[in-house]
Amino acid sequence: MSARRFDELVSDALDTIPAELTARMDNVVVLVEKRHPEEPELLGLYEGVALTERTHEYGGHLPDRITVYRDAVLEFCSDSDEVVDEVAITVVHEIAHHFGIDEERLHELGWG
Repeated sequence: MSARRFDELVSDALDTIPAELTARMDNVVVLVEKRHPEEPELLGLYEGVALTERTHEYGGHLPDRITVYRDAVLEFCSDSDEVVDEVAITVVHEIAHHFGIDEERLHELGWG
């Protein structure tokens, strides 16, 4: 799968997030990179201060980062349909972290 097509899948996954949720996302950017340098099998990563942890002192921070790792996802999946599904799952999973939902709860909800 081309890098451009993969980027489109990430964009499509973002488009499926309800508008009332995306409107509440604050100071966050979604990126695609080839692979995490220290954990090459990692599919996605949220780095930042979750909305539930921000206080009145939050300000002047660089944007939180949601990164989807293209090569890891492509390696994890066996066909293009699986890639579409996994990209959507990964995007939702990492956005959930932005909203303060932890790994345990995501697994309970089926987004682990």
